[in-house]
Amino acid sequence: MKLKHYINGKWTDSSATEFYDVINPASEELLARTPLGTKAEVDAAVDAASQAYAHWKKTPVIDRIQPFFRLKSLMEKDFDLLAAEITKEHGKTLLESKGSVRRAIQMVETATSMPSLIMGEFQEDIAQSIDSHSVKQSMGVFAGIAPFNFPAMVPYWFWPFAVAAGNTYVLKPSERVPLTQILLTKLVEKAGFPPGVLNIVHGGKEVVNALCTHPSVKGVSFVGSTEVAKYVYKTSASHYKRVQSLGGAKNFMVILKDAHLEKAVDTALDSIIGCAGERCLAGSVIISIGQDVAQKVAEKMQERVKSIRIGDGMDPTTQMGPLISQAAKERICNMIDNAVKQGAELVIDGRIGVENMRGYFLKPTVLANIHKDQKIAQEEVFGPVICLATANSLDQAIEWINSSRYANTTTLFTTSGAAARKFRYEVHPGMVGINIGVPAPMSFFSFGGAKESFFGDIKVHGKASVDFFTDKKVTIERWSKGSSIW
Repeated sequence: MKLKHYINGKWTDSSATEFYDVINPASEELLARTPLGTKAEVDAAVDAASQAYAHWKKTPVIDRIQPFFRLKSLMEKDFDLLAAEITKEHGKTLLESKGSVRRAIQMVETATSMPSLIMGEFQEDIAQSIDSHSVKQSMGVFAGIAPFNFPAMVPYWFWPFAVAAGNTYVLKPSERVPLTQILLTKLVEKAGFPPGVLNIVHGGKEVVNALCTHPSVKGVSFVGSTEVAKYVYKTSASHYKRVQSLGGAKNFMVILKDAHLEKAVDTALDSIIGCAGERCLAGSVIISIGQDVAQKVAEKMQERVKSIRIGDGMDPTTQMGPLISQAAKERICNMIDNAVKQGAELVIDGRIGVENMRGYFLKPTVLANIHKDQKIAQEEVFGPVICLATANSLDQAIEWINSSRYANTTTLFTTSGAAARKFRYEVHPGMVGINIGVPAPMSFFSFGGAKESFFGDIKVHGKASVDFFTDKKVTIERWSKGSSIW
């Protein structure tokens, strides 16, 4: 099945000559073929969005949010169908897929608060008989470039807020997992959004370049690897666009002696292997403070890892699904080999026991004796690899965390309020967890890291999104007696 674009309220065939095969990573079944769209198709989508904007920006905000209420209801109704589609095309478990759909719905819920979120400010008598007010105005057409790991949730970090604020949108779903977004866009149709307000263009690099350079696109939102995030940021910014470009991560998790060890190990393991490790908030390196703690963590982790059930995410007994592709599996296996060459101890080899399985499966791997100078301690794995390290003190752990070029999330496990405050106060990452394995902000808070995990000035969703998708206009006014009827 060759997929279609959604432009100006119509599903249209692509003129693309190249396609990307959408594969079920658990069964290697061919699900669909994604057209690698062209610049001309981006132009058509942006033109449709530009024309729709002329009317949409004048639509009162209370009317703009009405389709979102209907969209939420439709998403709730098709909740299980959407979750199953995510599992089919991505591979994560049904429970994880349901979590992704729930987060997407929460973004829609928060976008319905736009009448309050978009309110301006007023102050009278800023000087003698002079008043001032500011308003937040929509800007035009925005674009989003989505990753493969959260087919439902991540696109909904962006477009609902942009559209509720009065803009129109062009979205490029990941060519690897476009099917969920197609189902969601059909619900957008049913919800009654006007044609051209949301447009979907499938593609690869040509579509990305066209969106980043199109003169009518006011801003670009991106999630993906740091290398591509840098490219999108530089390209879009050089064409005078607003950019929020979220890159890779290396998320450290610190366990203190006073932590509830059983809960800490379980939470850390779930953080690392959840979604097969393919999420930017996944834990990566567990730093135990002190040799005694490190020994206990290693023992408990080995015990837990051995019981993890891998398989098709559609099976409710599955605890971890496959990786997205064979290439991803090979890349992670090579990282494990390299880590061992650099001195890491291979405690549990997740490559063993999957040789005869159909699909892109890799069991959780446990590596011990991890040091700062090893590549696996520095680079994002994006897979189910548990790295165990030891530090002599919390200060030493914080220094390690802050030396990383990434600064997305980090977590501390402790029962000490003083340690927790010191940790959140001193670490560089933009999202901090205290006894939380995946510190993902809710839709009404803002999301985003620092350093090479985020390129831009304004974070995503929550109140920050309104700042990204609007421009402030300030009016300063003075009225004399002669300028009006008294």
